[in-house]
Amino acid sequence: MFEQGRESHIEIFERTRRGSEGHCRLWDQCVRRCRSAKGSARFSQHRLLGKQDYLRIQKDETNWGTFTRQPREHRRLMSRINKNVILALLTLTSSAFLLFQLYYYKHYLSAKNGAGLSKSKGSQIGFDSIQWRAVKKFIMLTSSQNVPVFLIDPLILELINKNFEQVKNTSHGSASECKFLCVPRDFTAFALQYHLWKNEEGWFRIAENMGFQCLKIESKDPRLDGIDSLSGTEIPLHYICKLAAHAIHLVVFHERSGNYLWHGHLRLKGHIDRKFVPFRKLQFGRYPGAFDRPELQQVTVDGLVLLIPKDPVHFLEEVPHSRFIECRYKEARAFFQQYLDDNTVEAVAFRKSAKELLQLAARTLKKLGVRFWLSSGTCLGWYRQCNIIPYSKDVDLGIFIQDYKSDIISAFHDAGLPLKHKFGKVEDSLELSFQGKDDVKLDIFFFYEENDHMWNGGTQAKTGKKFKYLFPKFTLCWTEFVDMKLHVPCETIEYIEANYGKTWKIPVKTWDWKRSPPNVQPNGIWPVSEWDEVIQLY
Repeated sequence: MFEQGRESHIEIFERTRRGSEGHCRLWDQCVRRCRSAKGSARFSQHRLLGKQDYLRIQKDETNWGTFTRQPREHRRLMSRINKNVILALLTLTSSAFLLFQLYYYKHYLSAKNGAGLSKSKGSQIGFDSIQWRAVKKFIMLTSSQNVPVFLIDPLILELINKNFEQVKNTSHGSASECKFLCVPRDFTAFALQYHLWKNEEGWFRIAENMGFQCLKIESKDPRLDGIDSLSGTEIPLHYICKLAAHAIHLVVFHERSGNYLWHGHLRLKGHIDRKFVPFRKLQFGRYPGAFDRPELQQVTVDGLVLLIPKDPVHFLEEVPHSRFIECRYKEARAFFQQYLDDNTVEAVAFRKSAKELLQLAARTLKKLGVRFWLSSGTCLGWYRQCNIIPYSKDVDLGIFIQDYKSDIISAFHDAGLPLKHKFGKVEDSLELSFQGKDDVKLDIFFFYEENDHMWNGGTQAKTGKKFKYLFPKFTLCWTEFVDMKLHVPCETIEYIEANYGKTWKIPVKTWDWKRSPPNVQPNGIWPVSEWDEVIQLY
């Protein structure tokens, strides 16, 4: 009876442990039967679990095997856990060893044997890069549509220039390693001359059909700002075509009347997605730019036939100094509404002669490789009224003294502009003046740089007195003036206010060069012993 009672109690207990219904009723039955068998020695080995322990186990059946009263369940569970842990550790160890083998091969064995592999027959290294594939597809697109694009990317042009002999001797399709177009970068920059583009809209659609995502940047044509009825007409300035993670930046060059090429500012309008590409990394478009019209040549670069500037060094030198400033046509029209333009015969004749003199001086200095900019009254006329001031009676240019060349005087003489006077010397306050036609003279002021400012000098011939004109430091930008591409100070307003004060907008016809400029100050007197050298009149 005892055995039968004990077995019944165990069956009830086990059923209670597994089940989820009738827990209280089964617990009571278990307690009653167990109490009836309390005196058995065999039963003492299976001591009744406490109610608190039983409820805790039933509350979380998944942890049943961890209870100390069930050793066989515990061993089975721990055995299963140990097997899983060991399997996981073996998997991690194998993966780590495999990764180490791959790293070792890539960084040691491939570097050691790379030269031999690159020369082996049929091997092509780097041609699966995103950059090369994007450029290849872009070249296929432009070639099929007869769009005459040429490479202007500074990074790639510099690499080509350093290895030009190798590039020159490379034939189409013969490259075994991608050395130029596979250089890591976000963009590859190309350019085209807009007047040679015949099918803009068709090209745009085909580009998108080939997988490119293209963005078109337009703005008003500055060449028409001087014409009220045409100002506001928009022209394309930039295209950005993205393929996967690489983008092609197509800079649109427009012809200007000074026989040079101009590109506009890449200004994002409100509807444009700022995250389309990292715009801040673009090499072109941060500001308008002006370039000499380049002569092009065809080369094969990494197996692709491209057009590049024939003189890449000159183009690369232009890039960091290409910033362009437009004449302020709107402000000039407002000026002439307030102060009527002088259209007398004398004024028209002077402007014609001054323009011819300026063109001749520009050609002469360009041949010498000497930088210059519009200075004094000529700069004021450009900035205030987009024209030559008719009552100024001369043309004023500035040159940094470090750009002085000893053959400047002879070069102007050969160009038909004899020296009228020479004041100062290269070390101090140099000034040259040349005689043009119709009694129009050309004044060239040489500028000296100090720690926190720049200055040019002046000399009074009859007394030997020296004067100094102080200017804040400035850099040079391009502009278009009287149908020419010329330099002006980028910091134009600071330059003009230094020389003419805050009232520069008001015309002043009476001007004393020794007293009128707000930036003039005495600078001593030339020793009489030096007059023959520093005061030369012709």
